Amino acid sequence: MAPWNRFCALLFLLTSPLAFVANAETEYVYGVDAEGVTRPLALERYPALYTGDFGDCLGGESLFNITKFDAAYYADNLTIVFHLDGTSNIRNESLMMHIEVDAYGSNRFEMTFDPCNLNLYSLCPLNASVPVKGWASIQVGPQQIGGIPPVAFAIPDIEGFAKLQIFANSSQTEIGCFQANMRNGNSFSHPEAVAPVLGVFTLVAIVASFATAAYGVSIAHMRMHYAHSLSVFIVFETFQSIFFTGALSVNWPSVCIAWWSNFAWSAGIIYAPAMVHSIDSFAGVKGNASQVGGAGSVVINNNGGLINQIYGRSILPRTTGAMLRRSEYNASNPYDYTWAGNPVMPGMPTPGTWSGFPATLAGAGIPAADAFLVGFIWIVVAMGVVALSIAVLKGSLEVLARRKWIKEDRLAYFRDHWAGYLGLSVVRAFFMAFFAVMTLSMFQFSMSGPSGMMAVSAVVFIIFLAGATLLVAYACRDRTRYGRFQTNPDEVVFHSSKLFKAVPIVIPAWSSTLKEREVQVQPVFTIPLFRIRHVNDDPARKTVHQDQGYIKKYGWLSARYRRTRWWFLAYYIGYLTVRAAFLGGGIKSPLAQVYGLLIFEILAFAAIIILNPFEGARNTAMAVWMLSINKIVTTGLSIAFLPAFNLDRIIATVIGVIIIVIQGLVVVALLILIVLSAISSWMSLSRNREDMGSEALEPIRVRYFNSMEAKAADSYVPPKSGKGKDKEDGESPQEPPKPYFSVVSVRRAPKIEDEDDDVLYDLEPPQHAINGVDPATFRVSSRASRTNSVSSRYSTSSLPRAGRAHNSSWSSKDFAQMDASPDQTDSGLAQRLSDMNSSAGHGRDDSASSTPVPFTVRPASSRQSLRTLSGTRPISPFSPGLNTPSRETLARHAEERRYPTPKPGVPDLSEE
Repeated sequence: MAPWNRFCALLFLLTSPLAFVANAETEYVYGVDAEGVTRPLALERYPALYTGDFGDCLGGESLFNITKFDAAYYADNLTIVFHLDGTSNIRNESLMMHIEVDAYGSNRFEMTFDPCNLNLYSLCPLNASVPVKGWASIQVGPQQIGGIPPVAFAIPDIEGFAKLQIFANSSQTEIGCFQANMRNGNSFSHPEAVAPVLGVFTLVAIVASFATAAYGVSIAHMRMHYAHSLSVFIVFETFQSIFFTGALSVNWPSVCIAWWSNFAWSAGIIYAPAMVHSIDSFAGVKGNASQVGGAGSVVINNNGGLINQIYGRSILPRTTGAMLRRSEYNASNPYDYTWAGNPVMPGMPTPGTWSGFPATLAGAGIPAADAFLVGFIWIVVAMGVVALSIAVLKGSLEVLARRKWIKEDRLAYFRDHWAGYLGLSVVRAFFMAFFAVMTLSMFQFSMSGPSGMMAVSAVVFIIFLAGATLLVAYACRDRTRYGRFQTNPDEVVFHSSKLFKAVPIVIPAWSSTLKEREVQVQPVFTIPLFRIRHVNDDPARKTVHQDQGYIKKYGWLSARYRRTRWWFLAYYIGYLTVRAAFLGGGIKSPLAQVYGLLIFEILAFAAIIILNPFEGARNTAMAVWMLSINKIVTTGLSIAFLPAFNLDRIIATVIGVIIIVIQGLVVVALLILIVLSAISSWMSLSRNREDMGSEALEPIRVRYFNSMEAKAADSYVPPKSGKGKDKEDGESPQEPPKPYFSVVSVRRAPKIEDEDDDVLYDLEPPQHAINGVDPATFRVSSRASRTNSVSSRYSTSSLPRAGRAHNSSWSSKDFAQMDASPDQTDSGLAQRLSDMNSSAGHGRDDSASSTPVPFTVRPASSRQSLRTLSGTRPISPFSPGLNTPSRETLARHAEERRYPTPKPGVPDLSEE
């Protein structure tokens, strides 16, 4: 027991200090809420509403330098607290302070007070030699906070702010203003959790896509499987389009800003403190990240009231020591808290404002002036990671092959051409980053900045624009140089149709295409245009998807698109450039930016429907339909946020939640398509195996391969009309009528003679009669293939053996008619076997061949079932090597059966 007692004592000594500390840190006070209920409240609890990061709402011209500004509202005891730390350069001034809380565009609470009445001695009066340290708790009543709606305590990303204004009594002039955004602990912004999840799914899409491009031997076959995997380009475009929705210059609801921060990483907007701080000076961002405010240069309209009391704009040396960074959280102090915000970084907008792209960037922690360079650096890093990954994969496969851990020919084509894969992967990453770089660079041009920053932006803009244009132009020229272009007048017909066979929509189509396919539609309106076609000089030239040399060099351009839309990426680069111009370059003209982008997106949607470029169904569903509709709907809803409309902020929040729901559904659909793409890529990798390891997926794999081969031809298939599978298109050619039944199998019913074991034994030819015949001629059908009636050996029939028929297929009447026929000939099978016997060299002449052969008994296991040879004639149960027996032979056989006499050496099977 002694060791156990010592262990318990040691455990008590170790845990008792922890329990003491825990009890020491938790202190309680009693509070009364709005309903009059009194309850103990922990000091470390979170308030119902509290402030986040704070900034100077006088644009940096406040006469204070503030390191801490926190305000909170405790609904459980109807208390408002605020905390203010900092310094000032004002020698001596009595103050008045005004605090207000705004939520959803309306003033919900305000109070004006004298700091001396709240025992804020460092502000009573204000003196430059005394650091500002103020903490106050204000008890309020239900009437004072009645303007705060209860939903504000639960809705994510509450749109509100707390503002503290400081006035000088001598002149009644505002000398300080500090504002912080309000929070309630709920938010749509979780980039630390959402971004890694999306990154994992993106990595799955990358691996699935690359596997289909690297596995195989036939380049054309590899391209076909690669075309049906989900495009990583579409994955990044989906995430980027969601994030860059915030580039529109409108007053966004706070929920949208928080939601878009989860997708900032896809555009290279990733917050790294060291990187951002090092870029600040180059981008022209100046300021102290540990404080807000400071002595400004603006002339205060005080009519000379503070001239005699303000001695300078610089902080006195003896007060400089007070300008310290905010102290860290002290866990031993029960009155300290962890919910406090920090001073906003230099270059950030004022907290509590959510206008335009700067607010979207602030949600990701990036100043607007740093956005271009931060995004470009991360994009270059990503391209380097892509190149390094290809090289590492090549080296890893070689090491595994040399160690015999994988087969020597595993991914042989990739290992032999890894340098080409590396180059094409970098080019592909270049095009994935194209839209983000163009948008950020145009945003930098519109915002202006230092000459160095503008020069870098211009160089990168030219490199990406010229590089993408030249690459696409050279790839298209290499394919079209052997031929000529034709321009023909055409028109776009917008006709009514139904989406998912239920939603009525208007779909555009070329008039010439409708005529070629003989499709009748109901036109709504038409737009006259022209159509450009390319005609090859060599009609027998291989198609773009069969030209292996072109696929090797320009598969990044054409591989995923249909045979007749291989050039679609050239069009799409132009589309992305114009879209980037609207988003990045139109920030100073909100009306033109929003309305122009909406019209452009509608026209682009019509164009992509007409072109229908993708060969894979998943790429079509995502890029053509869901992504395009998402862009149009979100841009259309964004019109409501234009500053000219001054929309009620509660209604704006509702519309913002609708945008989040729409974009969230698109993201969920994308993640599902990524999973399906991974499964289809697994099927593609198993195409050389008969069994992929899952019986449930085997029929799906067969249908997938058949569909893939059908779509590779890119030929028009008329759609079925009407409801149900049985209704065919009335204009489609009708197939010739077929029989309404078909013979699947023939079953032989049991016969009486099947029960007689020795009927056929005497009909068997002697062994020496077939010794010279090829054994293949006498193949016996498998026992497993015979029916039960043929395989039966015994019967319960009570008929005597003399009364049983020999064979229902061979009656005495039939043989009599055959013997009476003068032109009777042997059956084709008998003739062939007779020729084979004569050619075997047994020395039989024609007379000998017609002599009846003595019957012998054969084992029951060697009996043959009735089957058809030579297409029409059934095989006789007698030996196929003999002619048809005569009536005398059958009569003699019947007599022998009537009075059976066992032959010597032959067992009597009837006794068994």
